[in-house]
Amino acid sequence: MEITQSGQQTENQIKKCERNIRELWDNIKRANLRIIGIPEGVEKDKGMENIFEEIIAGNFPNLKDTEFKIQEAQRTPNKLNPNRPTPIHIIIKMAKVSDKERILKAAREKQNVTYKGTPIRISADFSTETLQARREWQEIFKVLKGKNMQPRILIQQEYHLK
Repeated sequence: MEITQSGQQTENQIKKCERNIRELWDNIKRANLRIIGIPEGVEKDKGMENIFEEIIAGNFPNLKDTEFKIQEAQRTPNKLNPNRPTPIHIIIKMAKVSDKERILKAAREKQNVTYKGTPIRISADFSTETLQARREWQEIFKVLKGKNMQPRILIQQEYHLK
């Protein structure tokens, strides 16, 4: 009985640590945007910051006068894979979370964002574990939406003060 309780406590502690690591990782990525669908190699001529500015100017005319400060922009992973059917993603690290949220809101409202006529997606950047957890809910969301419901994911964060 004691061994079973001890094993259960250890398992609970491991799950709690994994959840805390995922929350920390998502918090670190909080200001990041993920751009999916930009052809590989175009950033060599223009630079990723310029491509991002073109996307904003071409798709969101109400945001084009806004100065967005970009801390970093990179492809992830950094190397090309000729066997990959889709281009690797671009990660844009914004200086302000509010800028990221304004861009995401505009992208959701427009729905079909393009770069030089090619459809692209702009989304928030999350850890792999968080994305996997969201994917597991997709089928349930489809059923609920089919019944004219509006399901939402509520993220609960725990804070422990010592």
